[in-house]
Amino acid sequence: MVVDPYTFLKKDPVMAHLISNHHPIELLPHPDPFERLVISVINQQLSVASARAIRNRLFERFEITPTSILNANKDDLKSTGISAQKVDYIFNIASAFKGGLSAEKLHSMADEDVIETLTKIRGVGVWTAKMFLIFVLAREDVFPIEDLGIRKAMQKLYPPLDTPPKMVEKAEDWRPYRSYASRYLWTAVD
Repeated sequence: MVVDPYTFLKKDPVMAHLISNHHPIELLPHPDPFERLVISVINQQLSVASARAIRNRLFERFEITPTSILNANKDDLKSTGISAQKVDYIFNIASAFKGGLSAEKLHSMADEDVIETLTKIRGVGVWTAKMFLIFVLAREDVFPIEDLGIRKAMQKLYPPLDTPPKMVEKAEDWRPYRSYASRYLWTAVD
């Protein structure tokens, strides 16, 4: 018998509290995987406000397609606030998509294969690949232990959990809905 993620996660009292205090969180696929991957790279190691400001400037000045990015002047991209290193990463992503990486291909892959494929692109790490699985492909069972917000939330909400291995072990209780649990954990630190 298949149980919905909310009913399943409510077996955990902490999750039950988070779910009751927040609207149901849905996982919906993003219509533009390339755009979302570019956003993920921009968001790396930046505050939410800084990333949003850079993203807004980029989207105002450029069409976010592989061809448009590859035809753009790197200095013009940097003028939006993106670091030179991240501009290179975005070019690498655009090249991968221009070279045949596609939403259809990624949707058809298992989670581990998506992570392996994306992390071959210079500038895309495991954290970015897991964010892609959750926020672009809407995969239900991803646990991004690499995320500082997840670790902070677990330390706050589950005090004996003070190391990533213990957190990963706890997250097994939420399988097959670890992506939902992660989204609720983020609400505790946002």
